[in-house]
Parts: sequence; structure tokens; C-alpha cells
Amino acid sequence: MSMRLETDRGAGPAAELRGVAKAYAGRPALAGLDLVLPRGAFLALLGPNGAGKTTALSLLLGLRVPDRGEALLLGGSPLDEGIRRRIGATPQVSAFPPVLKVREVVAFVAAHYPDPIPEPRLYERFGLGGLAGRQVGGLSGGEQRRLGAALALLGNPEVVFLDEPSTGLDVEARHLLWDTVRSFHAGGGTVLLTTHYLEEAEALAERIAVIHRGRLVAEGTRREITSRIALRRVRFRAAAVPDLEPVARSAFEAGVVTLYTPDADRLVRRLVETGAAFSDLEVLPAGLEEAFVSLTREEEEA
Repeated sequence: MSMRLETDRGAGPAAELRGVAKAYAGRPALAGLDLVLPRGAFLALLGPNGAGKTTALSLLLGLRVPDRGEALLLGGSPLDEGIRRRIGATPQVSAFPPVLKVREVVAFVAAHYPDPIPEPRLYERFGLGGLAGRQVGGLSGGEQRRLGAALALLGNPEVVFLDEPSTGLDVEARHLLWDTVRSFHAGGGTVLLTTHYLEEAEALAERIAVIHRGRLVAEGTRREITSRIALRRVRFRAAAVPDLEPVARSAFEAGVVTLYTPDADRLVRRLVETGAAFSDLEVLPAGLEEAFVSLTREEEEA
């Protein structure tokens, strides 16, 4: 069942940054960033620490204003109260009143929305039923993250901004969150996700944007992003990592060798020529992690 009301995907972007610059104490955080979040999209925003991801979200949420450029949310100003009621957000750090019970926090937030999700359904979707009577201050960090994610969807929003939502969650809670966010998106909801977990971006997002030093360095589908780098992965089973060329880097885990190379054909020929025993040979495109590292390194060297 959809967790939100259907909205018009044919309208303008859900959110947009146009040539946005933002500095703190004279230190640039964003330097002319252009970013578009289409309605109905699921976009993962990636970047190294300090790249400007959280600053970009804070401008779209109206928590800060740009020094230059324009931030738009659902076609209007992020400061517009009516527009803000149509979105949900999970900040990187949540500060709940520690003495309030979970059900009291949920009820307080629900009162700000015209059509909130029924509380029993919210508790069920996020596994919060057993926590409803507990004080927020007594929750673990992971439980507070689950509560924050639940509150982001409580108002039946059109757009959700998730800033590192899986930090502190165990594997089971992370996958529960993933399933809930997928359900929201499948119902027509728009999602902007920032995450340090590249596997999370690969598992959830339709499109990926990479920012570095406050600028957009790549945007597209996962395949479009990974195709921008020349490395390929040559993977096979062997007793050890053979000494081969050309190899940018290698990995060995549970009997599986993974070699990252700019020339897969040459590498495979050399592997056969060595006479080393191997099996289950695969030649694959580079993964998102390799593309991310390559793109941000190129930006630093430029």
C-alpha cells in the first residue's frame, strides 16, 4: 500500500538549486552548484566529507539561505510554510526532547499536517510499536534514527529528504527502512538521499549525483556514472593474488580475487599465460565505489 497521496509527476522539478553558493566564515561550502530533483525521482547525492551535501539539503529545506543563486522547493520558496507541509526530512542529527515519550513526539509532529499517516500504521512500518511508551531519551542511537525516519514520512509528504538515514542502524533496521522508502517511492513519492553507504545508493536510487568541493562533478544513472571511468573488474577464484599487469588495485576475499584494470583483455591474456589455476572468471564494469573515487580524485587533480 502506498504511504502517500498521488501527486502530479508532470509538473516542474520537486526541488532545484540554481548556481547556488554558500560559505561559512569565508570558507566555501557550495560554489555555484546546479542540482535538479525531478518529481517522482529517487536521487542519491554522494560526495566526500565536506563536499557540501548537508549544506545543499539545508538550502532546499529552508534551514539556510544561499549567498548567491536560488533554491526552489515544489516550485516555490523553501521558506513558504504551505510548501514545507508537503515535504518530510530526516536530518543527520535529531534532537528530540528526552523526557517525551515516542507516542507524544509522534502526536506532536502529526498535528502539524493535514493528512498524517495513522500512528498504528506508522509504528508497524518502522518497527516502533514496542517503543511507543518509552521516553525518547532512553532510546538507543539506532532507535532514534528509526524514529526520525518515521517522522519524515508521517505527514504523507510529496518529497522526502533523507540525510544519512542509515547511520547507526543494524542490518535488519536498515533493510526495514529501505523497504519503507521503496514503498514511498513506488507510490509516486520523490526522494533525495545522502549517504556514505555506496551500497545503499546502488540498492535504492534511480539516479546518482556526485558533488565535490561544492560543485556537481557527475549526474546520471548508475550505469552512466560507472561508464565514465576506464577501469574494469576482473574477478575469479584462485588460491592467491597473481602478480599481473596492468592492475590499478586488487582485493582478495574468501578465495575470490578482484583486479581493477584499465585493460581487461591484456590482463586476462597475462593471467592465462602464467599457468596459474583459476576458475569462475568474470569481466565486469567498475562499481560505483570505483567511479566515486575516480571522479572525486579527478576533481582534486584538476
